[in-house]
Amino acid sequence: MAVSKEEELYRPLKAFYEQLGYQVRSEVLHCDLVAVHPESGHTVIVEMKKTFNLALLLQGVERLRLDYDVVLAVERNRKKSGAHNQRFGDLTELCRLLGIGLATVTFYKTKAPVIDMLCEPGDPPVRGIRRRKQQNLLREFNERSGDYNVGGSTGRKLVTAYREKSLRCAYVIHKLGTAAPRQVAAITKNPRSGLLLQNNYYGWFERVERGIYKLRPEGEAALIEYKEVMQEWITSCEL
Repeated sequence: MAVSKEEELYRPLKAFYEQLGYQVRSEVLHCDLVAVHPESGHTVIVEMKKTFNLALLLQGVERLRLDYDVVLAVERNRKKSGAHNQRFGDLTELCRLLGIGLATVTFYKTKAPVIDMLCEPGDPPVRGIRRRKQQNLLREFNERSGDYNVGGSTGRKLVTAYREKSLRCAYVIHKLGTAAPRQVAAITKNPRSGLLLQNNYYGWFERVERGIYKLRPEGEAALIEYKEVMQEWITSCEL
Protein backbone atom coordinates (compact mmCIF):
# COMPACT_ATOMS: atom_id res chain seq x y z
CA MET A 1 0.00 0.00 0.00
CA ALA A 2 1.84 3.10 -1.23
CA VAL A 3 1.23 6.50 0.35
CA SER A 4 0.32 9.47 -1.82
CA LYS A 5 1.80 12.16 0.47
CA GLU A 6 4.74 12.10 2.86
CA GLU A 7 2.53 13.63 5.58
CA GLU A 8 0.85 10.23 5.89
CA LEU A 9 4.03 9.04 7.62
CA TYR A 10 3.60 11.52 10.46
CA ARG A 11 0.88 9.88 12.56
CA PRO A 12 2.51 6.42 12.72
CA LEU A 13 5.84 8.00 13.64
CA LYS A 14 4.23 10.24 16.25
CA ALA A 15 2.49 7.22 17.82
CA PHE A 16 5.81 5.31 17.79
CA TYR A 17 7.66 7.97 19.79
CA GLU A 18 4.72 8.62 22.12
CA GLN A 19 4.75 4.93 23.04
CA LEU A 20 8.41 5.41 24.03
CA GLY A 21 7.41 8.23 26.37
CA TYR A 22 8.25 11.22 24.19
CA GLN A 23 6.21 14.35 23.62
CA VAL A 24 5.90 15.01 19.91
CA ARG A 25 5.39 18.22 17.92
CA SER A 26 5.32 18.73 14.15
CA GLU A 27 6.94 21.43 12.00
CA VAL A 28 9.16 22.90 14.69
CA LEU A 29 11.58 25.32 12.99
CA HIS A 30 10.91 23.46 9.72
CA CYS A 31 11.71 20.03 11.24
CA ASP A 32 9.02 17.52 10.23
CA LEU A 33 8.82 15.91 13.67
CA VAL A 34 10.51 16.72 16.96
CA ALA A 35 10.24 14.30 19.90
CA VAL A 36 11.42 15.34 23.39
CA HIS A 37 11.49 13.07 26.42
CA PRO A 38 10.03 15.02 29.36
CA GLU A 39 12.29 13.40 31.97
CA SER A 40 15.67 13.18 30.28
CA GLY A 41 15.23 16.01 27.81
CA HIS A 42 16.51 13.68 25.08
CA THR A 43 15.54 15.11 21.69
CA VAL A 44 15.04 13.35 18.36
CA ILE A 45 14.51 15.12 15.04
CA VAL A 46 12.76 13.13 12.31
CA GLU A 47 12.66 14.11 8.63
CA MET A 48 10.23 12.27 6.36
CA LYS A 49 10.01 11.50 2.66
CA LYS A 50 8.00 9.01 0.61
CA THR A 51 11.24 7.55 -0.73
CA PHE A 52 14.89 7.88 0.19
CA ASN A 53 16.59 10.51 -1.96
CA LEU A 54 19.45 12.98 -1.89
CA ALA A 55 17.22 15.82 -0.69
CA LEU A 56 16.26 13.80 2.40
CA LEU A 57 19.88 12.87 3.10
CA LEU A 58 21.05 16.50 2.85
CA GLN A 59 18.16 17.53 5.07
CA GLY A 60 19.32 15.04 7.67
CA VAL A 61 22.89 16.36 7.53
CA GLU A 62 21.58 19.89 8.01
CA ARG A 63 19.53 18.80 11.04
CA LEU A 64 22.71 17.46 12.67
CA ARG A 65 23.56 21.12 13.33
CA LEU A 66 20.53 21.29 15.61
CA ASP A 67 20.83 17.96 17.41
CA TYR A 68 22.94 14.83 17.34
CA ASP A 69 19.95 12.46 17.18
CA VAL A 70 18.46 12.72 13.70
CA VAL A 71 16.32 10.06 12.05
CA LEU A 72 15.31 9.81 8.40
CA ALA A 73 11.97 8.08 7.81
CA VAL A 74 10.64 6.70 4.53
CA GLU A 75 7.87 4.38 3.43
CA ARG A 76 8.76 0.76 2.86
CA ASN A 77 6.64 -0.42 -0.02
CA ARG A 78 6.00 -4.16 0.28
CA LYS A 79 5.81 -4.45 -3.51
CA LYS A 80 9.50 -3.55 -3.55
CA SER A 81 9.09 -1.48 -6.69
CA GLY A 82 11.87 1.00 -7.36
CA ALA A 83 15.63 0.77 -6.93
CA HIS A 84 15.79 2.28 -3.44
CA ASN A 85 13.39 -0.25 -2.00
CA GLN A 86 15.84 -2.96 -2.98
CA ARG A 87 18.84 -1.38 -1.22
CA PHE A 88 17.85 -0.66 2.37
CA GLY A 89 20.98 -2.46 3.55
CA ASP A 90 23.22 -0.02 1.66
CA LEU A 91 21.11 2.97 2.72
CA THR A 92 21.32 1.87 6.34
CA GLU A 93 25.11 1.64 6.13
CA LEU A 94 25.24 5.11 4.55
CA CYS A 95 23.21 6.53 7.44
CA ARG A 96 25.46 4.73 9.94
CA LEU A 97 28.51 6.36 8.36
CA LEU A 98 26.88 9.77 8.88
CA GLY A 99 25.66 9.01 12.38
CA ILE A 100 22.03 9.35 11.30
CA GLY A 101 19.17 6.98 12.12
CA LEU A 102 16.97 5.38 9.48
CA ALA A 103 13.40 4.20 9.96
CA THR A 104 10.86 2.71 7.57
CA VAL A 105 7.08 2.79 7.78
CA THR A 106 5.18 -0.11 6.25
CA PHE A 107 1.47 0.42 5.61
CA TYR A 108 -1.15 -2.33 5.49
CA LYS A 109 -4.79 -2.34 4.42
CA THR A 110 -6.14 -4.19 7.44
CA LYS A 111 -3.74 -3.40 10.29
CA ALA A 112 -1.79 -0.54 11.77
CA PRO A 113 1.44 0.68 10.15
CA VAL A 114 4.67 -0.90 11.34
CA ILE A 115 7.81 1.12 12.18
CA ASP A 116 11.20 -0.55 11.68
CA MET A 117 14.29 1.21 13.05
CA LEU A 118 17.00 0.02 10.69
CA CYS A 119 19.61 1.93 12.65
CA GLU A 120 19.63 4.35 15.55
CA PRO A 121 21.40 7.74 15.49
CA GLY A 122 25.06 7.23 16.34
CA ASP A 123 25.18 3.51 15.51
CA PRO A 124 28.68 2.64 14.21
CA PRO A 125 29.20 1.23 10.70
CA VAL A 126 29.09 -2.55 10.59
CA ARG A 127 30.71 -3.52 7.30
CA GLY A 128 34.21 -2.05 7.40
CA ILE A 129 36.82 -2.65 4.72
CA ARG A 130 36.63 -6.02 3.00
CA ARG A 131 40.28 -7.09 3.02
CA ARG A 132 40.00 -9.70 0.29
CA LYS A 133 38.36 -7.26 -2.12
CA GLN A 134 40.93 -4.65 -1.19
CA GLN A 135 43.71 -7.11 -2.07
CA ASN A 136 41.98 -7.93 -5.37
CA LEU A 137 41.76 -4.21 -6.16
CA LEU A 138 45.47 -3.66 -5.55
CA ARG A 139 46.43 -6.83 -7.45
CA GLU A 140 44.41 -5.72 -10.48
CA PHE A 141 45.96 -2.26 -10.30
CA ASN A 142 49.53 -3.53 -10.03
CA GLU A 143 49.18 -6.17 -12.75
CA ARG A 144 48.09 -3.65 -15.37
CA SER A 145 50.98 -2.23 -17.37
CA GLY A 146 49.32 1.17 -17.89
CA ASP A 147 46.10 3.17 -18.00
CA TYR A 148 44.35 2.17 -21.21
CA ASN A 149 40.72 2.75 -20.23
CA VAL A 150 38.59 5.88 -19.87
CA GLY A 151 36.96 6.30 -16.46
CA GLY A 152 33.17 6.43 -16.58
CA SER A 153 32.86 4.95 -20.06
CA THR A 154 30.31 2.24 -20.83
CA GLY A 155 29.87 -0.23 -23.65
CA ARG A 156 33.62 -0.45 -24.29
CA LYS A 157 35.97 -3.39 -23.85
CA LEU A 158 38.10 -2.86 -20.77
CA VAL A 159 41.81 -3.53 -20.80
CA THR A 160 42.12 -5.60 -17.64
CA ALA A 161 45.12 -7.42 -16.25
CA TYR A 162 43.57 -10.66 -17.53
CA ARG A 163 43.24 -9.24 -21.04
CA GLU A 164 46.87 -8.10 -20.99
CA LYS A 165 48.01 -11.58 -19.93
CA SER A 166 45.91 -13.11 -22.71
CA LEU A 167 47.39 -10.71 -25.26
CA ARG A 168 50.90 -11.69 -24.21
CA CYS A 169 50.07 -15.36 -24.66
CA ALA A 170 48.57 -14.57 -28.05
CA TYR A 171 51.70 -12.70 -29.10
CA VAL A 172 53.98 -15.58 -28.13
CA ILE A 173 51.89 -18.12 -30.05
CA HIS A 174 51.69 -15.70 -32.99
CA LYS A 175 55.48 -15.51 -33.18
CA LEU A 176 56.07 -19.25 -32.67
CA GLY A 177 53.19 -20.48 -34.84
CA THR A 178 52.24 -23.10 -32.28
CA ALA A 179 53.35 -23.42 -28.67
CA ALA A 180 53.02 -25.51 -25.54
CA PRO A 181 51.77 -23.89 -22.32
CA ARG A 182 55.20 -24.29 -20.69
CA GLN A 183 56.81 -22.31 -23.54
CA VAL A 184 54.22 -19.56 -23.21
CA ALA A 185 54.62 -19.47 -19.43
CA ALA A 186 58.40 -19.19 -19.68
CA ILE A 187 58.32 -16.30 -22.14
CA THR A 188 55.44 -14.37 -20.55
CA LYS A 189 56.71 -15.13 -17.02
CA ASN A 190 53.17 -16.04 -16.07
CA PRO A 191 53.01 -19.53 -14.50
CA ARG A 192 49.23 -19.63 -14.98
CA SER A 193 49.43 -19.28 -18.75
CA GLY A 194 48.42 -22.91 -19.25
CA LEU A 195 45.16 -22.38 -17.39
CA LEU A 196 44.56 -19.20 -19.37
CA LEU A 197 44.97 -21.08 -22.66
CA GLN A 198 42.75 -23.90 -21.46
CA ASN A 199 39.95 -21.58 -20.34
CA ASN A 200 40.21 -19.58 -23.57
CA TYR A 201 37.89 -16.86 -22.23
CA TYR A 202 38.12 -14.63 -25.31
CA GLY A 203 38.10 -17.46 -27.87
CA TRP A 204 41.54 -16.54 -29.20
CA PHE A 205 43.24 -19.93 -28.84
CA GLU A 206 42.74 -23.36 -30.38
CA ARG A 207 44.25 -26.64 -29.22
CA VAL A 208 45.62 -28.47 -32.25
CA GLU A 209 46.83 -31.49 -30.29
CA ARG A 210 47.46 -32.40 -26.69
CA GLY A 211 49.49 -29.63 -25.08
CA ILE A 212 49.88 -27.62 -28.27
CA TYR A 213 47.98 -24.41 -29.13
CA LYS A 214 47.69 -22.13 -32.10
CA LEU A 215 46.20 -18.67 -32.49
CA ARG A 216 42.76 -18.25 -34.03
CA PRO A 217 41.90 -15.30 -36.35
CA GLU A 218 40.14 -13.60 -33.43
CA GLY A 219 43.46 -13.63 -31.57
CA GLU A 220 45.32 -12.18 -34.54
CA ALA A 221 42.72 -9.39 -34.73
CA ALA A 222 43.09 -8.70 -31.01
CA LEU A 223 46.85 -8.20 -31.39
CA ILE A 224 46.15 -5.54 -34.00
CA GLU A 225 43.35 -3.93 -31.99
CA TYR A 226 45.45 -3.69 -28.83
CA LYS A 227 48.87 -3.08 -30.38
CA GLU A 228 49.36 0.09 -28.30
CA VAL A 229 48.75 -1.89 -25.13
CA MET A 230 51.34 -4.46 -26.19
CA GLN A 231 54.00 -2.11 -27.51
CA GLU A 232 56.02 -1.63 -24.33
CA TRP A 233 55.86 -5.29 -23.36
CA ILE A 234 56.93 -6.45 -26.82
CA THR A 235 60.11 -4.35 -26.67
CA SER A 236 61.10 -6.08 -23.43
CA CYS A 237 59.91 -9.55 -24.46
CA GLU A 238 62.67 -12.17 -24.71
CA LEU A 239 61.49 -13.62 -28.01
